[in-house]
Amino acid sequence: MSSSNTFEQQQPEIQTSPSFEFWRQVGLITGGTLLSTTMLTSCVVAGGLLGLAISFRNLPNVRQIQNLLPAETTYIYDIKGKLLVGIHGEANRKFVSLDKISPNLKRAVLASEDSYFYHHHGIDPGGIGRAAVVNWKAGGVKEGGSTITMQLVKNLFLSNRRAFTRKVAEAILAIRVEQLLTKDRILEMYLNEVYWGHNNYGAETAARTYFDKSAENLTLAESAMMASLVQAPEQFSPFVNINLAKQKQKLVLERMLKLKWITQQEYDNAINQEIKLGKIRSFQPSSLPYVTNTVAQELIKKFGHDAVIKGGMRVQTTVDADFQMMAEKTIKKWHKTLESRGLKKNQMALIAIDPRTQFIKALVGGVDSKTSEFNRATQALRQPGSAFKPFVYYAAFASGKFTPDTTVLDTPVSYPDSNTRYSPRNYDNTFKGAIPIRTALALSRNVPAVKLGQAVGINKVIATSRTLGIMSPMEPVTSLPLGAIGVTPLEMASAYATFASYGWRSPPTLIARVTDSRGNVLLDNTPKPRLVLDPWASAAVVDVMQTAVKQGTGRGAIIDRPVAGKTGTTSSEKDIWFIGSVPQLTTAIWVGRDDNTQLVRGATGGGMVTPIWRDFMLKALKGVPVENFKTPSKFSRPKPIKNTKN
Repeated sequence: MSSSNTFEQQQPEIQTSPSFEFWRQVGLITGGTLLSTTMLTSCVVAGGLLGLAISFRNLPNVRQIQNLLPAETTYIYDIKGKLLVGIHGEANRKFVSLDKISPNLKRAVLASEDSYFYHHHGIDPGGIGRAAVVNWKAGGVKEGGSTITMQLVKNLFLSNRRAFTRKVAEAILAIRVEQLLTKDRILEMYLNEVYWGHNNYGAETAARTYFDKSAENLTLAESAMMASLVQAPEQFSPFVNINLAKQKQKLVLERMLKLKWITQQEYDNAINQEIKLGKIRSFQPSSLPYVTNTVAQELIKKFGHDAVIKGGMRVQTTVDADFQMMAEKTIKKWHKTLESRGLKKNQMALIAIDPRTQFIKALVGGVDSKTSEFNRATQALRQPGSAFKPFVYYAAFASGKFTPDTTVLDTPVSYPDSNTRYSPRNYDNTFKGAIPIRTALALSRNVPAVKLGQAVGINKVIATSRTLGIMSPMEPVTSLPLGAIGVTPLEMASAYATFASYGWRSPPTLIARVTDSRGNVLLDNTPKPRLVLDPWASAAVVDVMQTAVKQGTGRGAIIDRPVAGKTGTTSSEKDIWFIGSVPQLTTAIWVGRDDNTQLVRGATGGGMVTPIWRDFMLKALKGVPVENFKTPSKFSRPKPIKNTKN
């Protein structure tokens, strides 16, 4: 139904005032005395309203209703539009326009709550009279006589406390609202505001919960059952008592039939329709908690907590749900495999990033999000060990004084360090003498990395790391090239992805786009890469890291296409890594323990992490064309920098 055609125009004509026969049937006309009493009472009420209106000068300004935005659920989706989770506070609500709500539901709600809605001006004297009689007969409050407009202003502006003054305030505000808004707009706001039970506010989320469909597609039978919930949602819920829900549904259908808003055939069909229930959706856990929790934290940091849980954002992430689930299954599988090899209580993290966009394609923060939601991919600061060395080699290449074929000495050396001396050692406690830089990185020799750090200046290494997004504290100590700092797997994956894109970088992100519920763009993370590294030096690092995979410590990562990567193993074997790239994807995998103790003697990134990386990448790159990296010769080599002192 379009907003230009009112609901009234689509319905059989409804009397603008109840007939004499109607009043007789409801029991108001049982004799002249009662009729006279009723008329007198109406006059007193009318006069009272006028007098009280003068005293209610401090009522809320209803003009704000024109710009009022109800609290809405924020929805997070994958890159293809699959819903991952809804985030909300008390109100789980998705606002929809009136033409996106089934005419069946609109008719059912009006029949149940306010059948004269399109004929009164905010208050319905007939409804008040009927409620008075029902309440008088019952000896207590059974009906309120409130119109839909009165219910709306109560929900928006007033408390639920039952009092005469509140009812008068409702009436006054309802009349004011009717002067400001069209009937269709009031009905639209009401259907999106009203509470339907089980933390569902508004028709759309209620329809999704009760019947697993949108409000637009509700049948007459479903609509009547939903309309019957308004007065006591939890009590009449079909999830609680389906038989009672059907009884209440029948009453609504009978009312619609009496009003001639449905035919006898429609009534019979609705009564006989089998109701297929959905499931309670509010506060449902995320299907991909490592992703959605990280996204939520980023949104709260940028927009604030209330804006996220009440703002009705629509968030498109950069991950594909199926791809993410494949990554999580891979980690769980290898967790068990490593346990069988003696790596007890091991934890793992995986980050996969597209180097061309820095869009995060998979983020796995542990072996099981159900047992631990701590996200090791973004929150754990672990030592990268030898995986830090490419930053040192980049600084050397960018200085213009070194190339992949420059000879370095893998020989004993000693440096002053505080009150003692520091003598770096290789993992195997041997020295290879004069070797090319390419070989030094491929075999992950420690001594050449330390010597190069001294040659170019440790502060240059730190500056390179900062440019690549490594934000952890770093002291300019001689041993820094061996990775004795804390970093996250996300930082390492993003840094290596920048090498793979030859120095072009955008901030890594899980969020592609954020809009409000009406489609207005709040955040657009379309990649805007900047050249932050020297392209030749970046290509040179990629080139030597390909050698590390073909001939060095990363041989376990060989797949059917060019790979540039580097292993990482700390001296105490507490952290083991492999970070590798193809032109279309960079993936970092870390293995360690949460208590930061030794995994097992002899654990290395080359021996235990490269097979995990290989397994994941073979699945991730299925159907992806093979591409080659650009060689350093495609770029201009930087000129030597004269001052390389620390």
